Amino acid sequence: MFFSYVKRRWKVLSALALFTLIFALVFSLYELPTEAVLYASGLCFVLGAGLLGYSYYLYRRRCRTLETLQRSICVSSDGLPAPEDRIEELYQELIYVLSDERSRIEAVYEGEKRDANDYYAMWAHQIKTPISAMQLLLQQSEVPDRNALSAELLRVEQYVEMVLSYQKLEGGGSDFVLRKRSLDGIVRTCLRKYARLFIMKKLPLDFRETHMTVYTDEKWLAFMIEQILSNSLKYTSTGGISIYAEGKALVIEDTGIGIAAEDLPRLGERGYTGYNGHEDKKSTGLGLYLCRTICEKLGHRLEIESTPGQGTRVKLLFSDSTMLYD
Repeated sequence: MFFSYVKRRWKVLSALALFTLIFALVFSLYELPTEAVLYASGLCFVLGAGLLGYSYYLYRRRCRTLETLQRSICVSSDGLPAPEDRIEELYQELIYVLSDERSRIEAVYEGEKRDANDYYAMWAHQIKTPISAMQLLLQQSEVPDRNALSAELLRVEQYVEMVLSYQKLEGGGSDFVLRKRSLDGIVRTCLRKYARLFIMKKLPLDFRETHMTVYTDEKWLAFMIEQILSNSLKYTSTGGISIYAEGKALVIEDTGIGIAAEDLPRLGERGYTGYNGHEDKKSTGLGLYLCRTICEKLGHRLEIESTPGQGTRVKLLFSDSTMLYD
């Protein structure tokens, strides 16, 4: 520690030694008695040594204080010794800024970690339901109901795709590839995937071709359409589901139970399920959150209109820069 002090103060020490030498040289040039020169030099040396010792004591105490703070700096930056000059004051201000930023990042990380843990716990409970249903169907008879098994398997596949999409989006993944795609082709692919559920629930489908071509990522747009279809099928027991174009938007409309007016502004927030989600008790609200996140990344927009007891209209709006007409 002493050598570090000397290294830090070597310019001052060199200046003091030089001034002492000049002082003795001037005395000698005036041919003063040697005793007077030595006495003055010795007095300067003793005084300088005293000041040097006191300065070293303060330096050593500050170093000990900082070494102690090193063991608690991960908790708080409070307790730093008072700065000696403007440079130290600026360094301490920088430390406080970094400490505040670290605290903010830790708070965000803890919040995201808590949300992720809550979601994965809910997801584990959700995926158990279709697995148990498939096991029950296989045990009930020698020839299980293929349609019912396919429907439960589709639910498992949907849950797996949802958690993989969540990991990609939350992890900063960016595998979006924008290409010119036929919107009708993407919709038909999604409808074929959910055809068995339409048959099982005996719900009619009214699909009117849009004749629209859009610049989008086919995989992620299909994921959004499937999430919307899944919700429509889940909450619709009578009536039917219609898919059509309205201006620059793809509309998926159902005659289901609808959504309460107070829930509409918050749909798409992470973890928000609304009244229907609370009634279902297994809904996570993550599907619409992912849809809104994907829309932002693709330059699309999601709008939801609903009347309780009458149905819901979900509109996927495409901007002028992402839409072409056939």
